[in-house]
Amino acid sequence: MKTDDLIAMLATGVEPIDPHQAAKRLATALLAGGACAFVLMLLGYGIRPDLAQAAQAPMLWVKLGFAGVVAVSALVLTERLARPGMRLGRAWVGVALPWLALSVMGLAVVLNAQPDARLGLVLGRTWLSCALSISLIASPVFVGLLWALRGLAPTRLALAGASAGLLAAAVGALVYALHCPEVEAPFLAVWYVLGLLIPTSAGAVIGPQLLRW
Repeated sequence: MKTDDLIAMLATGVEPIDPHQAAKRLATALLAGGACAFVLMLLGYGIRPDLAQAAQAPMLWVKLGFAGVVAVSALVLTERLARPGMRLGRAWVGVALPWLALSVMGLAVVLNAQPDARLGLVLGRTWLSCALSISLIASPVFVGLLWALRGLAPTRLALAGASAGLLAAAVGALVYALHCPEVEAPFLAVWYVLGLLIPTSAGAVIGPQLLRW
């Protein structure tokens, strides 16, 4: 077979790739997973009855802002990791800075509190369940994102899995915040961050197995 004939045969039936395929799959996963996460929160936890009153306090918005910025940054990372050869750039800064800001805020609150009140600021009322609840609520989003990545072309599988886990956890934290009564910065800096780390770690572990081509 001549070279020209081989090239012509290989080119037969080739269709252009949708440049927005990654964004579409991730959006589908987020919409479907986020809806399931919201229903899971409603059925298993319920929206806090004083949410309208709590919304007048700045710390609720700090909590939502923290999870929201992490979610947006993790989405950028996941979208880039879904395609081979994409540079991550500085998207990781959007993950690190909110964590750093929340940690500094929490440390300042602890240092300025009375010694006998410090442990209560860190533990709050729901420390036993907070991180696991965020992880549980994030699970539908996590499953959806893994489905989305399996249909794309990630090459850094552990990083892609970890990024998907972080994105799912951040969405889970946003949804869980509608129920969670905790607003103290020391609590958020420990238990909300742990709630993000659990799915992130799980994604890093299972990513190489589930996302392999």
